Amino acid sequence: MPAALPDNIAETVTIALREDIGAGDRTTSLISASTKTTATVVAREPAILCGTAWFDEVFRQLDNSVQISWSAHDGENVNKEQTICKLSGTAQTLLTGERTALNFLQSLSGTATTTREYVEMLKGCKTQILDTRKTLPGLRSAQKYAVLCGGGKNHRMGLNDAILIKENHILAAGSITAAITAAKKQGVPVEIEVENLVELEEALAAGTDSVLLDNFDLEGLRQAVAINNSRAILEASGGVDKEKLRAIAETGVDFISIGALTKHVRAIDFSMRFIS
Repeated sequence: MPAALPDNIAETVTIALREDIGAGDRTTSLISASTKTTATVVAREPAILCGTAWFDEVFRQLDNSVQISWSAHDGENVNKEQTICKLSGTAQTLLTGERTALNFLQSLSGTATTTREYVEMLKGCKTQILDTRKTLPGLRSAQKYAVLCGGGKNHRMGLNDAILIKENHILAAGSITAAITAAKKQGVPVEIEVENLVELEEALAAGTDSVLLDNFDLEGLRQAVAINNSRAILEASGGVDKEKLRAIAETGVDFISIGALTKHVRAIDFSMRFIS
């Protein structure tokens, strides 16, 4: 089932267009407004496609008479040199919207592609890949959608929809137990970050629902899984890379959260070319 699209696509695109166009596209104004054209977008490398709704919204806002026909959809594999869509409209509109539309497509496809790479490495494991709040400012909902298209899972969207008690919260509250006790009064699931097995024991005794195991080595993770004995959900985080991913999953943790899915964005190469 396709991931649900965020509800702020139009707002995000409006900001991006304003940033790029400003008072007007000086170069495109040199072309006659009546000139019609057709163009294609081609993938220059293999990828997981993501961002088609943002791409469409760019041209809808510029000129809703632009026609776009997609041959691939979000979450699907696309191959090198594959044509993924065809556009028709005025040359002015296609040129003005080209960069903004491709920026969304390349960035979100980059996140989806990276996520799929991590997910594929855990085939056969119960452990699932989570994203984090380490997202590009203003693009959180878009990037989290891209993670879903890549086969990953979303952690909390923001500070308002879940409790995650981290080191500085614990210091401010006075102790792990005090922080969890206060959090549980809110009536929502509580997750807390711990840095060693002693802290894990305290968190479990205080009744946490989930534990983020921060920068544990493999032996520490194995011991944490044994101590936990399925009492809480366990999430491994910190210093995770592809070389260690499978080994971390095989310790038995439920989730691995990876900031690199959204903060180390390598854009996918797409290009738009006029064909008539």
